[in-house]
Amino acid sequence: MRENRPSATAQRVAIRRAAHQILDQPKVLDDPIALRIIGAESASELRADPQSLERTPLARYLRAFMAVRSRFAEDELALAVERGARQYVVLGAGLDTFAYRNPYPALRVFEVDHPVTQAWKRERLGEAEIPVPGALTFAPVNFENQTLSEGLRQSGFNFQEPTFFSWLGVTPYLTRDAIEATLQFVAARPAGSGIVFDYAISPSLLSPSELWVFEALAKRVAAAGEPFQTFFDPPALMADLRARGFVQVEDLDGKTLNERYFQDRTDGLRVGTLAHMMAAWL
Repeated sequence: MRENRPSATAQRVAIRRAAHQILDQPKVLDDPIALRIIGAESASELRADPQSLERTPLARYLRAFMAVRSRFAEDELALAVERGARQYVVLGAGLDTFAYRNPYPALRVFEVDHPVTQAWKRERLGEAEIPVPGALTFAPVNFENQTLSEGLRQSGFNFQEPTFFSWLGVTPYLTRDAIEATLQFVAARPAGSGIVFDYAISPSLLSPSELWVFEALAKRVAAAGEPFQTFFDPPALMADLRARGFVQVEDLDGKTLNERYFQDRTDGLRVGTLAHMMAAWL
């Protein structure tokens, strides 16, 4: 993210989630707030021309992935709540809308993000007249001079409570050291805690066609000032998570996500082979 500017990626992701509400039936992610959070101008443009995001071969794959990663995170959160989790931390929250449609009365939500992006989101919420629920706490964290632990402590986070974390659309843009520090923080939480995150595959492991897609995406995000930085080998990442103390680790590739969430669709909506989601539980 460019200094003193909100995340451009956060806006693009939110617009694709909003487009999913208009273009796709049945919805993978039913989000009645998606169109409101993107701002009146963007919402008006999207309603007037919902096909505006369909002009590249990758558009539908990206929209499907933006929707399904949030759906998967919320499905895993439901399991966490059943297991007794009462805290949910959304890392790199961007314009995520879960806290404003939270169906769990006892669940406290913490949105963690860079202070500039978070201030921008709060302006959006005010403009759209989306009320901030009492169960939501904003936790602004500038990782250049503050740790996640410090930011959550200042926000009233209970370190002794089992907690679920989602970390969507973030890890490719971070350094490996920053990723490892966050995973270590989560691994230090009580039994019953867990995390869901998506990640980028090491380019050396990609096929020629996958590499072409990756390079196209990399150029786009770099031009927005948010270049990809860190990539993973899935088996090595799973081994690392187990070594940190996670006892249940599940890696969902594109094929698995399509089988679980896009089976028997008549519109052909699906994710591409670059899609990867990881779920890890203590």
